Amino acid sequence: MNDIVGAWVEGWTVSRGAAPPVRETWGFTIDVGRPDHVHRHVFGEAADEATVRKVAGEVTGSGVWLKVFRDPSVVEPWLGPGWWVDPEPGWLMTTPLTPTVPTSLAPAPEAAAPEGYTLRSWTRAGVTRVLVAAPDGSFAAGGQTAVTGEEAVFDQIETSPAHRRRGLGTTVMRALQSAAATQGARTGVLVGTPVGRALYETLGWRTTATLTSAKKT
Repeated sequence: MNDIVGAWVEGWTVSRGAAPPVRETWGFTIDVGRPDHVHRHVFGEAADEATVRKVAGEVTGSGVWLKVFRDPSVVEPWLGPGWWVDPEPGWLMTTPLTPTVPTSLAPAPEAAAPEGYTLRSWTRAGVTRVLVAAPDGSFAAGGQTAVTGEEAVFDQIETSPAHRRRGLGTTVMRALQSAAATQGARTGVLVGTPVGRALYETLGWRTTATLTSAKKT
């Protein structure tokens, strides 16, 4: 699993414009540079209680995140005061991507979006973004992918609450999967929420590990 974690970390930093990850004996440290997300520490699959406690104990400033591949009920007791732990787990997921994409996963042209919606996509600095605009031009759904060699990390997949249950998430994912495969990626990687996990599974994604997110307050 560590190879998948490394691929996710590398692609996530490209997708978010973060600093290149620094490899640690226990995982990775990433400078993100936002007030509410200054740094993040991502642990590898072998992270144990002693290691997580040590790294967390060395964090003194707010806005530092920990990502640990364990269930929240396991990780929360390992952290001291001042840590917020997301009670909902994330899910590290993967799917194969092939150079010849089946018709069902072909890039969705504007005409393929649900009636009244418009799909647009563009690629800059190694990141492909997909936007589905509502009939009035407002945001309906979107997402992005960063290709780093044979892996592509899918990130910030979102559908506006007012436009859910209309197939827009599927439209975005199919367009991104096709774009990533066209750029040479052979494996898709993402971290999904419990809600997103159901969508991804219908598209052939498989869960590799559970992820806990914690933030220093």
